[in-house]
Amino acid sequence: MDKADIANDYIEWRMEQSLKARQQQTSALASRAICKECDEPIPSARQKALPGVQFCVTCQSAMEGR
Repeated sequence: MDKADIANDYIEWRMEQSLKARQQQTSALASRAICKECDEPIPSARQKALPGVQFCVTCQSAMEGR
């Protein structure tokens, strides 16, 4: 094995570690299906667009307006 092979193996290993860490972060930010404030459903499009979303648009807007 030469230095280029060792460097490539290291880069591949680091990339895998980074991807695993990213996947763990994303799974930790699970979106709620029901708004924490008003108990109304949160649309799936909003859940996908904002990982970790906790509030519907109406409640989020009201909270940001305070």
